[in-house]
Amino acid sequence: MDYIDPHNHMVSRTTDDYERLARGGCVAISEPAFWAGFDRGSAEGFRDYFRHLTEVEPKRAAQYGIQHYSWMCINAKEAEDVKLGREVIAVLPEFLDRPNVLGVGEIGLNKNTPNECTIFEEQLALAIERDELVLIHTPHLEDKYMGTRMILDMLAAHGAKPERVLVDHVEEHTAKIVLDAGFWCGMTLYPITKCTPARSTDVIERFGTERVTVNSAGDWGPSNPLAVQDFIFEMRARGHAEATIRKLVHDNPLAFFSQCKRFSFTPRS
Repeated sequence: MDYIDPHNHMVSRTTDDYERLARGGCVAISEPAFWAGFDRGSAEGFRDYFRHLTEVEPKRAAQYGIQHYSWMCINAKEAEDVKLGREVIAVLPEFLDRPNVLGVGEIGLNKNTPNECTIFEEQLALAIERDELVLIHTPHLEDKYMGTRMILDMLAAHGAKPERVLVDHVEEHTAKIVLDAGFWCGMTLYPITKCTPARSTDVIERFGTERVTVNSAGDWGPSNPLAVQDFIFEMRARGHAEATIRKLVHDNPLAFFSQCKRFSFTPRS
C-alpha cells in the first residue's frame, strides 16, 4: 500500500533507510525541523540546517522515488534560549517560501517552561500572519497532558484556525481533547516514549479516523523509520478495511498538506 509519512527526521537516517521506505510503499515524507542531537550555538547553524532540509534531503529522497517536504522552525528544546529563538525566527521567512516547505513546525513545548511558551507564541504569530500550516510537538511522558492543554489554550488565544494545525505525538489521554477542539492530530509510533502500532490502533478504534494521521518520527534515538508499515500490518491483522487504512496513512496526510499552496504531490501511476 502506498503511504505518506507525515513526520520522519531523515537528516538523522542513512540513505539505506530511504531505500527501505520506498520498498515498503512510502511515496512521500514530511520532515519537520527539530533538535540536531546537540544544542546549536547560533542562528547560522540553523540556517545551514534549513538549507540541508530544503536542498539536500529532497535529492536523497528522489533517488528512491520518494517526494520530500519539510517544515521550518526552532524546536521546543532549543527554544528555551529566547535570544537564540528570536534570532532563528528572523531567519525563517528566508525559507518558508521555498518549494516543498509546508509551514512552521514542529513548534511546541518540551518542559512546559515560560521561555518555551514565549518562542512558541512568537512562531505561532508568524505562522498566522503568513497563513501557514502549523505542525506542533507535544511534550513527552508525564508532561504531555499539561503541555497539550497549554498549547491548546495558546492556539485559542491567538485565533489559530484548527483545520490548519496538526498537533502531533498525541496518545490515549490527549487525542480526544485535540480532536474535540477541531484540530488535526498525529500519533507517533515510537518503541519507548510514544505509541506502539497496537496502541495507535486502539486509539483509532475509540475515536475514529477523521483528522487523524500516523507517523514514525524516526530520529537520532531509538526509533523505527518504517513504523507506519507496522501500523498497516496491525490494522490489517485486526480486520480493518483497506480503505480505512489508506485513509489514515495516505488520504488524511494528503488532505492536510494540500492546504499549503506550495504542496505539489504527484501520485504514483
